Amino acid sequence: MPVLFMTNNAADLGSSFFALIKFYDILFFIDILFLAWFLYRKQPDIQFQFKKLDIRKYYVAVSALFLFNLTLAEIQMPWLLTKTFDREVMVKNLGTVNYHLHDMFMSSKTSMQKAFANESELDEIINYVEANKSDPNTNMTGLIEGKNIVFISMESIQEFVIGQEVDGKEVTPFLNDLVEESLYFPDFYHQTGQGKTSDSEFLVENSLYPLPRGSAFVSHPNNEFRAVPEIVGEHGYRSAVFHANDETFWNRNMIYDELGYDEFYDIASYTLTEENQVGWGLKDKEFFAQSIPYLKELEQPFYTKFITLTNHFPFDLAPEEQTFAPLDTSSETVNKYFTTVRYTDDAIRDFFAQMKGEGLYEDTVFILYGDHFGIPEYNYNGLEEVLDKELSSFDHVKLQRVPLLIHIPGYEDNRIVEGVYGQIDMKPTLLNLLGIKSDGLYFGHDMLSEDTPSLTILRDGSFITEEVLYTKGICYDAESGKELDASSCEPYQNKVDQELNFSDKVIYGDLLRFLQEETQYRQ
Repeated sequence: MPVLFMTNNAADLGSSFFALIKFYDILFFIDILFLAWFLYRKQPDIQFQFKKLDIRKYYVAVSALFLFNLTLAEIQMPWLLTKTFDREVMVKNLGTVNYHLHDMFMSSKTSMQKAFANESELDEIINYVEANKSDPNTNMTGLIEGKNIVFISMESIQEFVIGQEVDGKEVTPFLNDLVEESLYFPDFYHQTGQGKTSDSEFLVENSLYPLPRGSAFVSHPNNEFRAVPEIVGEHGYRSAVFHANDETFWNRNMIYDELGYDEFYDIASYTLTEENQVGWGLKDKEFFAQSIPYLKELEQPFYTKFITLTNHFPFDLAPEEQTFAPLDTSSETVNKYFTTVRYTDDAIRDFFAQMKGEGLYEDTVFILYGDHFGIPEYNYNGLEEVLDKELSSFDHVKLQRVPLLIHIPGYEDNRIVEGVYGQIDMKPTLLNLLGIKSDGLYFGHDMLSEDTPSLTILRDGSFITEEVLYTKGICYDAESGKELDASSCEPYQNKVDQELNFSDKVIYGDLLRFLQEETQYRQ
């Protein structure tokens, strides 16, 4: 239901929408067409007579069937209705109609939570956060203090393309080289839900989980948050977002103010022609090039975020701009995906060169991360051909890994950082590197600390540790993918459910408004 209220995004979804339509989708509506034809004929020998008693019997029968189905589902899975974030499991067990009825109920219920929330609800969550806090790496505290910060949100880029070669040709040659000169996190997961890019922004800035339904950017733009832009702004940073799309998409024109951003350079700040745009907006190369003059005008130190667009479904790119030829698999999506990934890689390479040419490179820290997956499960047939393996549910979770590189010019202790992490951990990691004492309430941990717990939670309730991986009711060995006894994953299950539910309560109830300014909570 929350997705149906995000109609402001529809205009920008045109290319993606039509690319997803298939001729056989008409089968979803075949019953309506048949009924229309049937009523049009108006058979004289057929009469519909509904008595009042018949209607009551009908409703009783439908209600009984619904409750019977729900009872069977509850017997099989007692936790079913408490895990509303796993929609796939709910639909399989309740059916589509019953699921939508439940979704309507939950949507109306959550919309009232803010009105009835009170300060006491925050106490239990604070106690949980304090009990599970970890200490930051003091050896890294203040390492980049006073440096400019440039986040690059790499649209739909997944970790498996890093170091990947097809027919002896590197897919991401620039990022491959940058890995050697950066802190690189190979087991880093996106944790987004339906909000996709907006969810990744929400995670990175707030260290809170996205919502199980809809997007927090759209449904809760007026909430009280304690986001990174606001925090660094109190330490002398000028903050800005660069995104060559409409400012209203994902409600960014409203939420960015609440997050504490000073400037937002949206599509109105750029010059677009038929040649320099595709699909969702300005092509990445032109986007970075036109952003440089704005970046030079910002007061330093600055905290900025660049959101790329070209590597977005349906991954269209003119042949003359392709430096990596489309593949030849059974999936057209997969074939084009590698081409636009390479284009974004080239665009980032050019951006680094421009930053050096403008004298901005040496005093800037670059944080590059993938926002969410690019290839959905229904296109795994083509991806299996590329990776030369059959993809299981275990592999699907592993494919939710996205790149994370922290590139610090002049820093010599670059390395691969072992451990399982997620986007929720970026806020405390960055603040510690900046030498800023973390405050507010958040669920992430410093990824550079040896004290960080090994547990990364995905929005659908799946989770990963260094030993186990859990998804769709099955526990796996995290390294080999071998199925394990459920008892191996059970020690983490309560914490996973609790943490997701606590984060949801914070957002739905706007609980951060109850935090006193003088109260500080630190992990």
